Amino acid sequence: MNDSYDTLQRIAGIRKMHYSDIDRIILVEREIFLFPWSPGNFADSIKAGYVCQVLEQDNTLTGYGIMMVSPEEAHILTLGIATYWQKKGLGKRLLQYFIEYAKKREVKSIFLDVRESNHGAAQLYKRMGFHQIATRKGYYPAMCGREDALVMQLEL
Repeated sequence: MNDSYDTLQRIAGIRKMHYSDIDRIILVEREIFLFPWSPGNFADSIKAGYVCQVLEQDNTLTGYGIMMVSPEEAHILTLGIATYWQKKGLGKRLLQYFIEYAKKREVKSIFLDVRESNHGAAQLYKRMGFHQIATRKGYYPAMCGREDALVMQLEL
């Protein structure tokens, strides 16, 4: 890794996710998502060797993200910022970390899905260069049935 990549990680308070973080992650997950991942989903992601990171501010877990990387492409599987810490640039920091990580591995594209109703996240992704390439009909569970997912791609 180069100095700018290491500096970004240090300044942003981003570090590798550990099994011991899962209880705190689940608290944030349940706070921000109606249909949260289970502790097992996070444990499985760590075990599989995905890029699992947490974001901390003053020893408080403020966010987390998981990205699966293959030789040609990467998929951001989840990214969450605790409610109190939203709209303070932390989601952008974590997303930038994943983008830089993928670039270092010469990945050609990053993909992600976002709920159609999650306008704030979709706008962040657009500002970071992602473009909608498809819609997955009924992809997410919702309170009144199912909700579409916007499939977004960033070409590196």
